[in-house]
Amino acid sequence: MPEMKKVTASREENTAHMNEVLPVKGSFDIIQRDIFIGGRAASFYFIDGFTKDETMLKILDSFMKVAEEDMPADAATFSRACIPYVEVDIIGDFDQVLKNVLSGVTCLFVEGYEACIAIDCRTYPARSVEEPDKDKSLRGSRDGFVETIVFNTALMRRRIRDPHLIMEMAEVGSSSRTDVAICFMEDRVDAELLHTVREKISGISIDALRMNQQSLAECLFKRKWYNPFPKFKFTERPDTAAACLLEGKVVILVDNSPSAMILPTSVFDMIEEANDYYFPTLTNVYLKIARGLITVMTVFLTPVFLLFMQNLNWLPEIFAFIAVKDTVNIPLIFQLLILEIAIDGLRLAALNTPSMLSTPLSVIAGLVMGEFSVKSGWFNSEVMLYMAFVAVANYTQPNFELGYALKFMRLELLILTAVFNWWGFAAGCVIILCSICFNKTLSGRNYLNVKLN
Repeated sequence: MPEMKKVTASREENTAHMNEVLPVKGSFDIIQRDIFIGGRAASFYFIDGFTKDETMLKILDSFMKVAEEDMPADAATFSRACIPYVEVDIIGDFDQVLKNVLSGVTCLFVEGYEACIAIDCRTYPARSVEEPDKDKSLRGSRDGFVETIVFNTALMRRRIRDPHLIMEMAEVGSSSRTDVAICFMEDRVDAELLHTVREKISGISIDALRMNQQSLAECLFKRKWYNPFPKFKFTERPDTAAACLLEGKVVILVDNSPSAMILPTSVFDMIEEANDYYFPTLTNVYLKIARGLITVMTVFLTPVFLLFMQNLNWLPEIFAFIAVKDTVNIPLIFQLLILEIAIDGLRLAALNTPSMLSTPLSVIAGLVMGEFSVKSGWFNSEVMLYMAFVAVANYTQPNFELGYALKFMRLELLILTAVFNWWGFAAGCVIILCSICFNKTLSGRNYLNVKLN
């Protein structure tokens, strides 16, 4: 690697190099401010919009009171004696200076000092800490992660006041230089997993994390396209992340991303939600069992229905009422596949519908998709009923990626059952089981927490 250029004692040389690298004249928000401190020429570099004006005014006021004979001999002494602020650092090479400036830190060059003084009085544009829309809790706290990594680490530190809580900062992306925090409890974490995470993050060679956390997830673990089950668990709740830390897991935060990545992951972690931590044991167990059964039903309900409709002689007499009695104008498999796509279309439409129109449009969609579609002969009422259950039941588990993984398994099972009858159904069940058992995660274990080679 080429040798890093060092900061010199000449302010002119330092500012010349900074102006050569930074587009000070071409970019309006990169500011160079030249002043005199104790009779010496000095230059500030900062990003307009990142600096706290009130804090800088107080610091500048203290600089103006420094007499020439009171100027210290070196930058370290100057930072201790003349800067009335907490977060001050001394930097010796320009690579770190440029990173700090572009991150929002104010950097100061003073004539005669062979170092740059970094004053971290930045502030980031950020929304308020509020409860996530997706991951709500009935009795839990109402705060959630935001896009600023320092706020997110503070939300977890507030809950865990333990010196063993470590938050290591790393940097990913040669252009974006995105901050990534690795959080863990030093006395509880799996040392092998922590070593693997550190090695993988340090070994990432990429230009930028364009999609923040999702880009990092893809760099950490190259997923196989034919296995849709997620490799990571994400949460937007700091209480959930703190609970996972206390269980010995590793939590990864990415700047500009309002969620935490949790490792390692099993199928039991995926179907957990925030309410599980707040209810009594009996209620907690019941909700987990109910959620697990409903999750299984979302995969198998429509394929089993299709299988019995193709083999009516298998249907027990007690369940004879579930057989389709109306005329079937379109084969059941095509009805089910059309409704699968239609439900996704309604979901996407709901995401992009203005809130003031969402209720009336939902009513219209419900009427058209429900009563009129059955009366028109396109769909049978039994098919509509089971697909409505599947659509609603998908929301019983909080993980969006897991929901679509189960959807793909259901589609696979439907198609195989329609083509190969019960042989296809059996093959589809084997494929689902293998997809779960051989879904290797970053920890080297599968969804059932079994070590894979």
